[in-house]
Amino acid sequence: MSRALTVADERWPIAGAFTIARGSKTEAHVVVAQIAEAGHVGRGEAVPYARYGESVASVLAEFESVRGAMEGGADRDALQRLLPAGAARNALDCALWDLEAKRSGRRVFELAGRARLDPVKTCYTLSLAPPEQMADAARAAARRPMLKLKIGGPDDLDRVEAVRGAAPLSRLVVDANEALSFDELKRLAPEFARLDVKLIEQPLKAGEDAALEGYESPVLLCADESLHTRAELADCARRYGCVNIKLDKTGGLTEALALADEARSLGLEIMAGCMVGTSLAMAPALLIAQGAAFVDLDGPLLLARDREPGLTFVGSMIEPPPPELWG
Repeated sequence: MSRALTVADERWPIAGAFTIARGSKTEAHVVVAQIAEAGHVGRGEAVPYARYGESVASVLAEFESVRGAMEGGADRDALQRLLPAGAARNALDCALWDLEAKRSGRRVFELAGRARLDPVKTCYTLSLAPPEQMADAARAAARRPMLKLKIGGPDDLDRVEAVRGAAPLSRLVVDANEALSFDELKRLAPEFARLDVKLIEQPLKAGEDAALEGYESPVLLCADESLHTRAELADCARRYGCVNIKLDKTGGLTEALALADEARSLGLEIMAGCMVGTSLAMAPALLIAQGAAFVDLDGPLLLARDREPGLTFVGSMIEPPPPELWG
């Protein structure tokens, strides 16, 4: 049966701006792959990330490099060998999962061996800003059960104190995006523990985090930029107690599921994370979010508008995706 691969890039405006230690953006520039076969269409969305040497142009070129194989019937196993982990493989892998679900009349969670897909509660992200602005944002979101703060500057402790004062009942996650030195981490971690921060995400630069081996942090540490696939997991297990699994890093749901299983076998906690994208990018990650200690799939909540149909958010609770969206 013949297949057709269609690819596109789309721009989705962010509500305001999204700011982290590395910079700020006002739109999510995503890529979408569609694979049509036998009257069914599978879709996948991914976000090229400059931090990992990707651009929209480079991801579109990767799609073209495997067009013949994909239209010739390559399956998910073959795809793992055709492309490296990253945004292009993610979009194609998720499209193949979706296509298989549509063709079989079964949901992706069933194909993945799960009995059901439950709703999950997501973090809500506060962009990096001066402490008083972050306090205002936290106050507006104070009814959400978990807030994730972006940090990365000399006022970091003031930021966390301001947010804690404005949202006293919310669980807090702090995300440094590689912006701290080891000395800064050792100074801040006890203060963050005092403020009841539950997790510090990627405090040190990837490649420079061997310093964490033997360090007993008073707050659980989570690898993000340091972990892409199972290849980095052994090193991360010596340095962190939690790993952030993002489909754009793993190169799709296939590797992400295997990574989550192996991480749990090593005693690591799981965070299901995302780049800023639409509901189409979040839907596959809901499988990783099942049973995860932390869920950060708030991408659509940060957009000025989402695709339709999209995921249903009830406060911070995300309902399973309708099959018209994905899976």
